[in-house]
Amino acid sequence: QVVESGGGLVQTGASLRLSCVVSGGSFSSYAMGWFRQAPGKGREFLATINWNGENASYADSVKGRFTISKDNLENTVYLQMTSLQPEDTARYYCAVETAPTRSWSEHDYDYWGQGTQVTVSS
Repeated sequence: QVVESGGGLVQTGASLRLSCVVSGGSFSSYAMGWFRQAPGKGREFLATINWNGENASYADSVKGRFTISKDNLENTVYLQMTSLQPEDTARYYCAVETAPTRSWSEHDYDYWGQGTQVTVSS
């Protein structure tokens, strides 16, 4: 089970931290990813982190503003988001890749959460 939380309505420039708790499986051996989908658009890759949390990669659109981290003791992955803009408004999804290495492709992910809504007002 993959459950995201932490979304909400914020103003431009605000920060939010999304959390994703994974139950079942071997979380500590999995890479994880965050994606988002805005209305009328396809799913967009945001960030990915490897199994031990030591290597992360980001989409250009969020590099320098978003930070992904992984806590293998808590079976949780986080997405710290800063300097939020109206164009960041979307539903944010956490995804599990049952492999240790990072991936930018949504097709490499095996399990997905239901998402959490982030709305940024101008």
